[in-house]
Amino acid sequence: MALDKPYKDVPGTTIFDADQSRKGYWLNQFCMSLMKAENRARFKADEDAYLAEWPMTDEQKAAVRARDLNWAMRTGGNIYFLAKLGATDGLSFQQMAGSMTGMSEHAYRDMMIAGGRSPEGNRYAGESGNAQGPAAQSEAWKEWELTHQEALAAQILGDHAARQTAGADATAGHARITASVYTSHVPAIGAAIDLGKTGEPYWQPLFAGYEPSKKWMEENRPDVVFLVYNDHATSFDLGMIPTFAIGTAAEFEPADEGYGPRPVPKVMGHPELASHIAQSVIQQDFDLTIVNELQVDHGLTVPMNLLFGSPEAWPVKVIPFAVNVVQYPVPSGQRCFQLGQAIRRAIESFDAPLKVQIWGTGGMSHQLQGPRAGLINKEWDNQFLDRLIAEPAELAKVPHIEYVREAGSEGIELVMWLIARGAMSDVAGTGPAPKVAHRFFHVPASNTAVGHLILENQ
Repeated sequence: MALDKPYKDVPGTTIFDADQSRKGYWLNQFCMSLMKAENRARFKADEDAYLAEWPMTDEQKAAVRARDLNWAMRTGGNIYFLAKLGATDGLSFQQMAGSMTGMSEHAYRDMMIAGGRSPEGNRYAGESGNAQGPAAQSEAWKEWELTHQEALAAQILGDHAARQTAGADATAGHARITASVYTSHVPAIGAAIDLGKTGEPYWQPLFAGYEPSKKWMEENRPDVVFLVYNDHATSFDLGMIPTFAIGTAAEFEPADEGYGPRPVPKVMGHPELASHIAQSVIQQDFDLTIVNELQVDHGLTVPMNLLFGSPEAWPVKVIPFAVNVVQYPVPSGQRCFQLGQAIRRAIESFDAPLKVQIWGTGGMSHQLQGPRAGLINKEWDNQFLDRLIAEPAELAKVPHIEYVREAGSEGIELVMWLIARGAMSDVAGTGPAPKVAHRFFHVPASNTAVGHLILENQ
């Protein structure tokens, strides 16, 4: 079933949720730019020229020109960001709030002096309060609606026809997780691919181990990959360290990690599903950071190469999900395992028949720092793979210190695999044990032991 959004029934109120945030990202970023005096001066000097610098929709730009805050919020604006626009015009917060009510400034001020608007009759749509009915809108909004009605109707008809041609209505059925994929994401693997070294004796055995996976992927290609990885001091520096961050943008550029961006395709996202997952998972009491602008590093792009090769464009949509395993405290295996279960519930409540794979990346045993650098523990790694398949709930109880002692300081990345495993149907009790489609282990790839596993939901 779809997410519960009870606030849709509150009159005269726009709740800024994950969907609104995604929709209004560039509008709100434009507003944030007005915090700098030089930008305010440029905007005042030539609004159209300044707005042309921002990849906002035509409707968002029209709402800004009209200074219609209700209209701007409908397109994804948030009042705290839009306040920067009001401040640029010299308005107080009270003047801005009053402008959205249809009241005169004097009448709104008098209402506030008298104690403010009463919630009586204004708690639910359809009551008899004084905040019912459509929000006050500008003449510019009315003109926009009139001139764009035909285009909007044509778009709706076109979308419906496209769904019929595809043989499935987008509202029929729900998304489901078909498989989980696990792999290391060693940066040197990406360099070997980029420099054409995959056939060299050092690298050939590793890449041969992924050939069965590429064939499997051709036969089991998903619509969306939910890819769990860790950012390697690329998009998140020490100024901001989210424990769990979900990318909700429409596209993600490959990052420059110091050698220039990798020559791989731009990663295309699935904003609607990502926003849905964010809202659902947060409502299940997991605190996610929503990221509307993100560059992705080798932690995400190397796994894509290993499973899809080097195409001109990636054949699937991707939702990046970054986990902090760089600065302690990092999330426990148990927390990651539980998060995977919440993600499964979120995906299964999305009202579109999408096939989704969830990937856990990173690891296996490796240490990149200090006198103990180079640590590899083949026995422990393979036991981890055994337990991940057969007893994931018990494996999730392994404490951080065991990862560090046995798998190296960077081996802690393996907790991310537990997110993917927690999303499988056997964990939820809705299916049998998953089928092992492929398993592979190799040492070394630069400084790292490489593990790989594909589990199919039954």
